[in-house]
Amino acid sequence: MQRGPADADWMAVAIALSRRGRPASAPNPNVGCLIVRQGKVIARGWTQAGGRPHAEAMALAAAGDAARGATAYVTLEPCAHASARGPACSDSLIAAGIARVVVAAQDPDPRTDGKGIARLQSAGIEVVFDVLPAEARAAMAPWWTRHTEGRPFVTLKLATSLDGAIAMADGSSRWITGTRARAHGHLERASHQAILVGRGTLDTDAPRLDVRLPGLEGRSPQKLLLTNGTAPDGWTAVASPEAIDNVDSLLVEGGTGAASAFLAADRVDRLLLYRAPILIGGGKPALADIGLTDLAEAHDRWRLADSRLLGSDRLDVYERVREG
Repeated sequence: MQRGPADADWMAVAIALSRRGRPASAPNPNVGCLIVRQGKVIARGWTQAGGRPHAEAMALAAAGDAARGATAYVTLEPCAHASARGPACSDSLIAAGIARVVVAAQDPDPRTDGKGIARLQSAGIEVVFDVLPAEARAAMAPWWTRHTEGRPFVTLKLATSLDGAIAMADGSSRWITGTRARAHGHLERASHQAILVGRGTLDTDAPRLDVRLPGLEGRSPQKLLLTNGTAPDGWTAVASPEAIDNVDSLLVEGGTGAASAFLAADRVDRLLLYRAPILIGGGKPALADIGLTDLAEAHDRWRLADSRLLGSDRLDVYERVREG
């Protein structure tokens, strides 16, 4: 198992490819595959909508006979179980004559978990694994969280003024952030299966919650309403953060009650904090009580993952720090 000098670089490209399949690949993982021969990319693939074809199948079909003797970079261990929808990817790589397979993360699915790697090695293929595993898991975080923890991966979006308000005292909030920040928010919508707001936001803002970016209009997520009552047509009512069990990725977009409920339940994995360079004073706060009883409990929960300017607004992305 000898890593080459460019293995991490090629794997980073495969990981970037894997994000193209999110969230459409659900319920399957969004995997990326790159086939490289003599330092040149000859084919690439990512898991398609509905989970098929797999990334490896897409890349092998594009490579054809050129795959023989090449290296395949795969962000998740090639599957070892065949199904009615297609053969096992480990068998397909063997049949194509791939000489070397570089794997980012081992598949936690017990049907594959180590078996795909072992099958490749038994066929005489050199296998290198654990190349950028954390980055690969982060790229497929919705599937990984669902598969290992049995719940959706949750992103909470907060758009606030510098003094932490999400609206004026009368509830008006259009618009706190500028056009670039709002466009980024629509891109986030397109990468999630479902989007949720609370009853107060629905009644006050009547949000459409669709994706309004050219070319991505068809990627609008399923609309969920956090409520103990009923939901209007086109919406699904959910009674609590713990009650959401039919999606892999969820974007919580408003308002104070919904955001606080998910934080209190410790169901937020990723926080998008958009801050506009404005002061409101006396506005509606972003959060209510989230269950903290000691200030010490608030520390060491969040890790800054990204920070950037979007026009005049700042976006900070935080990840929940969890053991393991």
